[in-house]
Amino acid sequence: MNDLQLVRGLGEQIVERLREDIFAGRIAEGDRLREADLAKRFSVSRGPIREAIQQLTWEGVLETDRNKGAMVATSAPDEITELIIPLRCTIEKYAVRLFFDQLTEEDFQIWDQILLKMKQACEARDFALISEHDIAFHRALVTRSHSPDLLAIWSAIVSRVRRHFRESHLNYTNPLQIYEEHLPIIEALRNQSLADALQVIENHIE
Repeated sequence: MNDLQLVRGLGEQIVERLREDIFAGRIAEGDRLREADLAKRFSVSRGPIREAIQQLTWEGVLETDRNKGAMVATSAPDEITELIIPLRCTIEKYAVRLFFDQLTEEDFQIWDQILLKMKQACEARDFALISEHDIAFHRALVTRSHSPDLLAIWSAIVSRVRRHFRESHLNYTNPLQIYEEHLPIIEALRNQSLADALQVIENHIE
């Protein structure tokens, strides 16, 4: 592995960590991300940090300003959220159509692992982790389409409605319901029923 590949690998790992922290609310909207602080946190040079910031800015998770640097972007207002959520649903259903005929047991292992972590977070009533794993599950569905463009569009949309995930979770008296509501998606995919899978996703998101 050459130095450029190493930097890219580190950058991707840092992107994942920062994205999870932001989507879960551990890094708040409007917080400034300083390269020096992040380099110290991840024990890396500023190269991978700059790459991570560029990626998250491209996704719409961060906003960059020449004077202020990088800051966590604010979520969309409620009226925009109402517009965005159906778009997210359309993207996830389209992603499922793309990979439906190519499902493997490895796919289900990946999704089951995420859902297990979600279940544990629900049992612990850790709403930050619940949000993190909820978004991770849906991201994994879109990622399975192997369409970078589709994933980029989905990421930009979800970055604007991440607060919606957290706030909707807080409405549950029993957080385990959040986990249980994801199970029919996997069940429909295992049963090889595209129509059922698409309907379940639509019901789940909207």
